[in-house]
Amino acid sequence: MLNRRTLLAASLATGLTACSRSAPPEGLLRVATTNLPDSLDPARGEFASAALAYKQLHAGLTEYAPDGSVAPGLAESWTFREDGRLWYFHLRDGLTWSDGHPLTAEDIVWSARRLVDPAQSFARLGDFFAIENARAVLAGGMPSEAMGVSALNERSVEFRLTDPLGLLPVLMREFYPFPRHVIERHSADWVRPENMVTAGAYTLTGESQLHLSMTRNPAYYDAARVAIPAIRLDAVQDAATRVRLFRAGDYDLADQPPANQIGFLRDRLGERFRSFDAPILRYLKLNHARAPLASAETRRALSAAIDRGFIAEEFFAGTASPTRHVVPVIDPEAGAAGASPALEIGRPLQIRTTPGDNERIALAVADDWQRAGVETEIFVTYATDLYQAVDAGDYDIAVASFNRGLKADPFFMLDPFAPGGFADNFNWRDADFADAMARARRETDPAARALAYQQAEARLFEETAIIPLLHERAHWMVSDRVAGTRSDIQPMLWRELSLLPAV
Repeated sequence: MLNRRTLLAASLATGLTACSRSAPPEGLLRVATTNLPDSLDPARGEFASAALAYKQLHAGLTEYAPDGSVAPGLAESWTFREDGRLWYFHLRDGLTWSDGHPLTAEDIVWSARRLVDPAQSFARLGDFFAIENARAVLAGGMPSEAMGVSALNERSVEFRLTDPLGLLPVLMREFYPFPRHVIERHSADWVRPENMVTAGAYTLTGESQLHLSMTRNPAYYDAARVAIPAIRLDAVQDAATRVRLFRAGDYDLADQPPANQIGFLRDRLGERFRSFDAPILRYLKLNHARAPLASAETRRALSAAIDRGFIAEEFFAGTASPTRHVVPVIDPEAGAAGASPALEIGRPLQIRTTPGDNERIALAVADDWQRAGVETEIFVTYATDLYQAVDAGDYDIAVASFNRGLKADPFFMLDPFAPGGFADNFNWRDADFADAMARARRETDPAARALAYQQAEARLFEETAIIPLLHERAHWMVSDRVAGTRSDIQPMLWRELSLLPAV
């Protein structure tokens, strides 16, 4: 008889039969990902798929260099004064939107104000947490015009900060200015294909519930270097289906293969299967407002009972690293479950999860906790339903993850849990953690900033505020016709790629 662990490891395995390839359309990059953006408006989108689309359609004030570092974007240069309290970004000469309308410093100012104005967007501080008066604008206590950003002339923008922020140019890689002249005409409909105007490498030409179509933007400031004429981005929610369609030749790029097929795909696809170091954390989000989980002692015991090594090896073919930390560190004790006394919880713990890999992880965790005397109930729902439940506080534990894309700095691993961060929805407040994160944000000295990160990470670990499980690698399938990829960074900057002629 198969034991429960064997069933867990073998569950949901999918047959992988190779299919014959069809001839790819010339000049079209075909990409398959889990889902499409929840919004093409950067003031509203929250999904990882939205961030991926924004990198193609929109241009940042600064940009991702091919190696993931900071490079000039709409701004060709930047300087700072007063130890990082005043920043000046200088735009390229002759910038235009995709419709030919001039793109000026006033657009940058208007866009920054829109992002924190509750009347115009899903307002949140985001990367503008340090801008003068941004918090008051967000709270409705000041008009957006009071925010500390202003145009000095047509090509220069000044940002005034309440505290020094050495990371501002890094954060500006994903500050995407908006076409004011279009939004004021079309309001929320500005992102429809017939209305949308962008400043990025591509423009939107078609949209449905299953795909986005993009074409090269001739008005992009670096259009001469964009080699691929057109892109089709398809939502293929089932990971095994993405694999089959890629192997059939229907896609040139496909991400997130099933975790339980990684070993097989690595052997079968060879150089077409790529793995990348990535800022990806899989963890358990704990609702501190629920009585059993308000105790740090209980949280530590639950964490200690989890066999992370089994999850990493059996579900991720050893490509994920067991961890008890948010920021990747060498942690030799992270793998196997530790000795854990029987826990008296008093009722079954509810674990909310989504189908697929997270469901398998939930089953493995439930099995470990049962050995420690903890009963569980697992609720499997779609991602949007899980997000709503977590935001409403209607959960005990949720299997969660985030992928920070090309953002490798420790700031981006810890910041989601800081006050106001996108993962700050587990009812935990800690003054020492908040203080350490505030100091890290202010620091312009890398060594001092790293020390503050370490102190913030230490508080998360000491309190077991969340239960980290795995640091994962990112996996992509890349067809032979795609050129320009790198071994050290995920193929997410499609303006850097090209297509080889069909053979």
